Amino acid sequence: MTLPRTPLLLALLASLGVAHADDIQNTPPRTTDLSTIDVQATAEREATPGTGLDSYGSESLHDTPAAITVVSRQQIDDRQIRTLSELAREDASLGDNYAPVGYYQDIAIRGYPLDLATGLRLNNLTIAGEQPVAMEDKQQVQILKGLAGLEAGVMEPGGVVNYISKRPDHVRSVTLGVDSHGSRYGALDVGGWLTPAFGVRVNAAYEDTHSYVQHADGRRNFYAAAIDWNISPKATLQLDGNYQTSAQRSVSGYQLLGGRTIPAHASATRMLGFQPWQKPVDIHAANSSARFAYAFNDDWRARLSAGHSRSLIDDNVAFAYGCFYAADCASGATPGNYFAPNGDYDVYDYRSPDDTRVDNEARAVLEGRFDTGALDHQISVGASAFQRTIDRRQDVYDYVGTANIADVDPPVFAPSPNQPGASARRLTSWQHSLFALDRIHLGEHWQLIAGDRFVRLHDRAYDSDGVPERNTRLGKALPQAAVLWQPSEPLTAYLSYSEGLSLGQEAPYWTSNDGSTLAPRLSRQVEAGVKYQVSDALNLTSAVYRIRQPYQFARPDDTEAGFTFVQQGEEMHTGLELGASGKLGSNLGITASASFIRARAEDTGAAAYEGHQVVNVPRLRAAIHADYRLPFAPALSVLGGWRYASSNVATPDGRERVPAYHVFDAGLRYATQWRQQPLAVRLSVDNVFNRFYWRDTGSSGGDSYLFPGAPRLARLSVTVGF
Repeated sequence: MTLPRTPLLLALLASLGVAHADDIQNTPPRTTDLSTIDVQATAEREATPGTGLDSYGSESLHDTPAAITVVSRQQIDDRQIRTLSELAREDASLGDNYAPVGYYQDIAIRGYPLDLATGLRLNNLTIAGEQPVAMEDKQQVQILKGLAGLEAGVMEPGGVVNYISKRPDHVRSVTLGVDSHGSRYGALDVGGWLTPAFGVRVNAAYEDTHSYVQHADGRRNFYAAAIDWNISPKATLQLDGNYQTSAQRSVSGYQLLGGRTIPAHASATRMLGFQPWQKPVDIHAANSSARFAYAFNDDWRARLSAGHSRSLIDDNVAFAYGCFYAADCASGATPGNYFAPNGDYDVYDYRSPDDTRVDNEARAVLEGRFDTGALDHQISVGASAFQRTIDRRQDVYDYVGTANIADVDPPVFAPSPNQPGASARRLTSWQHSLFALDRIHLGEHWQLIAGDRFVRLHDRAYDSDGVPERNTRLGKALPQAAVLWQPSEPLTAYLSYSEGLSLGQEAPYWTSNDGSTLAPRLSRQVEAGVKYQVSDALNLTSAVYRIRQPYQFARPDDTEAGFTFVQQGEEMHTGLELGASGKLGSNLGITASASFIRARAEDTGAAAYEGHQVVNVPRLRAAIHADYRLPFAPALSVLGGWRYASSNVATPDGRERVPAYHVFDAGLRYATQWRQQPLAVRLSVDNVFNRFYWRDTGSSGGDSYLFPGAPRLARLSVTVGF
């Protein structure tokens, strides 16, 4: 492996002239941040204010009856995390779920796909999930695992990902980087307090990506600003805004051959179906928010917040999908929604410009405490309104030719002469919610938490001509309860129960009830966990849980299509999670996690779909990242990591699985001073042994795909303050 001798790299090595002031990126003490936390998971434990999640008030992570992973700024910098898929490597409870290169990505938490409509949040306000979220302006990322009905309302049961923005601070740094494929990267982080009460922070980034997949090079530009205004000792205002443009060709996933066989000679670097006329996927995303907090006194405070998120996607892809037009499938003997047994696949000219997703959310929360006799109450009550709209043009989705997975370069076909139609509203969805939470202290060692969110949903879907297809109205209470036992300050044990609601799925086009949407699903979760703060620098966590959700799937039958999309039985995930983060001694830092999940479908009426693991949910995942500072060279640290996933089911009947994999990562960090400014040089190497593995057997729109993991990738960055 060699790094490209670009002028940028030579300049980096000659001058070491750039850097990142990560040691001075903590929230300034003059700021009163009433809704976020700042935790360094691999460094010494900082003070722990509230989680920023309304579900649990302003209590610390240690006092929260839920499994929450925090990915710190140091982890983001050291591992040079740029995408949601790379972020998912940090916790064993997470995995990819349809995460193509060059496209916005999805992940799974506890085996359930993240709900892109409500599962991504920025400073606890929902953002459009159909965007690649930039990491340059994020101080940390919180991942709430499990049901979050009280927190987010209608959503899938896996959990939510909450990005926390950097706040104003006295920081000036620039970062330049390259990678082993020739990519170039630059980022700027500048902030300060213009007055003792008014601070600003600006982040900007540019990335010229040379992808490991042929023909999938891309670029992105990113700009962000954060403003804090301490209006008075009681009132604070925080404003955030960011804008990103990106363009990159999207990479199609593989499919099972004949619906039964894992492709034997797949390539992680080959773009299936590539056509020279294929345009990049352009995504323009903007997110903004305002958060106002007012403390009436030491016991009572109010928070008002509003957010706007917009993602505009120009979707262009020469899409490799199915084999309806291939000789082996035209007779109908082989399912057309998979690749052919001999590796043939159809290529489609797919164009869907101006696909616009808009999220608007407003919420108001009142927090306080009072006593009733011997009981101490901490309450949080609030209301929220959330609107989501989708506008989309009638797309072009036309067959243009058939290729084979063995083709180094697929044949060139003529694009479709058809053009996209006019834009029309496809979805308008409103959620209005009232929520309340009461944390009752029962003496010194016990706490009881009880809460509820009542959500009223009005969901209207339209066809390409703007004609209403679905009008869903419902109201549902989503309760949550927990009991905490704290025999000593370092130890917290909890038992919790929660409910959630998710929308029904739409039947795939290859089923007999194509296009119909099934009923919403009520999920239930029971969880027990232990959190132990071994020292100020080391935390241990464990949790066991069981999640139940109605099972929606394509059931084989004797209809002409051969399948009907139904809701029958339950999907049940029973899991154990273990975690450790912090320092083992003065020089060794560690972040480790393990996740065991038994995921089953029960009482489905299709015997072949029961008694085995659910698709795209490995039984066991593990992730370990270590950071060792060399005693004889304190400025130099050696980084290492190991990721493991057991074999992963690829078909609903469990007959096909992709193999288990081990992936090893390594790196170096050199942190010192240069001209009295902080200097950091980072080298990270992912997949050191260049192992081929299948990272994902997930689905999209009812169709199953296989995505290879990334081959070896080395990244070098230099960050310096000025």
